[in-house]
Amino acid sequence: MSPKSLVNIGDYSREDIIRILGTASRFKENPNRDLLKGRVCATLFFEPSTRTRLSFETAVNRLRGRIIGFSDAATSSSTKGESLKDTIMMVSNYVDLIIMRHHLEGSARYASEISPVPVINAGDGSNQHPTQTMLDLFTIYETQGTLENLNITVVGDLKYGRAVHSLIQGLSHFNPSFHFVAPEELAIPDKYKSFCHSKGIRYSEYTDFSAEAINDSDILYMTRVQKERFTDLMEYEKVKNVYVLHNEMLSDSKENLKVLHPLPRVKEISQDVDDNPKAYYFQQAKNGMYARQAVICDLLGIEVK
Repeated sequence: MSPKSLVNIGDYSREDIIRILGTASRFKENPNRDLLKGRVCATLFFEPSTRTRLSFETAVNRLRGRIIGFSDAATSSSTKGESLKDTIMMVSNYVDLIIMRHHLEGSARYASEISPVPVINAGDGSNQHPTQTMLDLFTIYETQGTLENLNITVVGDLKYGRAVHSLIQGLSHFNPSFHFVAPEELAIPDKYKSFCHSKGIRYSEYTDFSAEAINDSDILYMTRVQKERFTDLMEYEKVKNVYVLHNEMLSDSKENLKVLHPLPRVKEISQDVDDNPKAYYFQQAKNGMYARQAVICDLLGIEVK
């Protein structure tokens, strides 16, 4: 049975993931359907977003649903001191599903526990971003023809990068091998290394962004260093431009390699990479709409043929 809410990618089994990716594929063939006619979804974004919010809203609109909500917490009653509980309980009176992004880790889990309607976590602090993982898995499958036994190199902010944390869990069903490339200050947290150990997932850690790591990869997953997660701006300045991918660095990479990025990009991928056929991050972002249509319909129990 599908979970009532999607808070953590761990809420989905291997079978759930495969089923939802199949649905996303059907939406890619035809994204315009009447499946949400008469339904209302809320987007509650307490933290800034462009791609995630717009792809969710487009997903609902293309399914003929309605969207209410806010894209700036400053326009909500939270500025008057309204608690998250009261906001969730109030909004759930009006809608069939809540899509929420919040800066506090655990906020989405809390919302799902008190809400009478399904909740989708659109990012909770540096914790999880499960629909990003679903679109990442959809993109990886689309470009590689499989999710099994792939070499994944993840570069940049592995400490605060919620997309990375979710991706590790999502791929854990498919026997991946990881190269984690990060400065010591942004290394992958111990709990995710422990998770890899518990699942028998092979991984290596590097501080150098080497040709060896790139050339061994099926997927090169770049991330930005997230200024908004730092309390010490001196630390941010120290690491913000440590790793930059240039086009010539891909010259000896595998033919099947694809470069992904959850976006927004700052300087970690040079614009000379954009015209390389191995660059796939803009197509990856487009796939977010199809993956999110699939997740929404799955949580609402809507069959997609």
